[in-house]
Amino acid sequence: MSYERILSGPGLVNTYEFLRDSGCAKESSALADAMKKGDPAAAISRAALNGGDALASKALELFVSVYGAEASNLALKAMSTGGLFLAGGISPKILAKLKEPTFMRSFLEKGRMRALVEAMPVQVVINEKVGLLGAARCASVRARGW
Repeated sequence: MSYERILSGPGLVNTYEFLRDSGCAKESSALADAMKKGDPAAAISRAALNGGDALASKALELFVSVYGAEASNLALKAMSTGGLFLAGGISPKILAKLKEPTFMRSFLEKGRMRALVEAMPVQVVINEKVGLLGAARCASVRARGW
């Protein structure tokens, strides 16, 4: 299984559609319309965060659970003892959901490695320009010949 098939905007939509098609909850006509008119992943996230749509909430809950599990997998692979920074377009938009217990519960479920991941602070990068700022810094250093 590729985690990217779930941990992306299209992955959230796929998760939502899977849950809908398997009868997990009924799709609301309001959300179906919102998904057709705009970005479906954003519509699902908004509906879930507003708490008014059971299907969207289940999809985002599953997304966040997988996100926590994979974040700790990557943190262990890189031995990120200094901490883990969640960056990108999705994390800041679902920050309220990431603060709920599901993300950290999944992040910490690492058996005998639990103590190690418990010591890794997890933070969400809010600045949407962090990638651009990092690239500018690298270019600046390279231009100076350092």
